[in-house]
Amino acid sequence: MPGPTKIVCVGRNYVAHARELGHDVPERPLLFLKPPSALCADGDAIVLPPESGRVDHEGEIAVVIGRRVRNASEEEALAAVAGYAPLNDVTARDLQKLDGQWTRAKGFDTFCPVGPVVPIARVHWRKLEIVCRVNGEVRQHGRATELMFGIPALVSYVSRIMTLEPGDLIATGTPEGVGPLAAGDVVEVELSGLSRVRNPVIAAATEAAPAAAAASHAPLT
Repeated sequence: MPGPTKIVCVGRNYVAHARELGHDVPERPLLFLKPPSALCADGDAIVLPPESGRVDHEGEIAVVIGRRVRNASEEEALAAVAGYAPLNDVTARDLQKLDGQWTRAKGFDTFCPVGPVVPIARVHWRKLEIVCRVNGEVRQHGRATELMFGIPALVSYVSRIMTLEPGDLIATGTPEGVGPLAAGDVVEVELSGLSRVRNPVIAAATEAAPAAAAASHAPLT
C-alpha cells in the first residue's frame, strides 16, 4: 500500500466528544487535513513541540483507501476501501484554541501515528471499536456505530470534494476522553482485537531528527 497523498480528518463526529470540548454538533462532516509528514510508525516517538504546553491524544478509526474514487455514492463507497487502521490524531490543544484553525495544532511531525492496516474483508465497519490507553490506562473507547456520520457516508462525502487516491486516509473522529500527554508516557491506540499503534512520548530536545524524518515518510503496511 502506498503512503497517503493526504490525510483527511473529521472533527466532532462523536456527540460526547463535541460536548466535552464545549462545541455544537455539526450538521455535516467537519473536515480538516493533516500533512503526510506527520505520519509516525508503531514504536516511533511522538515528539512534543516546544511551541505547545498541552498536547492531547485522540484515538480514531482510520479508513484506508484502496483505489482512486471520485463522486462515490454511499452504496459505492466501501468498494474503494482497502481496510481500516488505528490512528492517533495528536493535537496541540492550546495552539488549536489560539489559532482558531487547526493546521498548526494538528500538523507537527510525528502527530499522526498509524498502525497496520486491517483488510476490509476481515471485519464489517459497524463492528469496529477504538480504544486509547496511556500508560496502560484506558482513556478513550468508541464504537463505529456511535459515529454521527458513518464510514460509507464519510467516504462518499469526501469523494465529492476531492479525489481520493490509493493509500489516502480518512480519520473518522475521536470519542470522548481526550487528554494531555507528557514526556515519558506511552500511548496506544487499538482497533479492538485487530491492530494497534503504540508510541512513547518525548520532549523535542531528545529528538533524533534524521530518524524521525525518515519514519514520517514510511509507507503504510
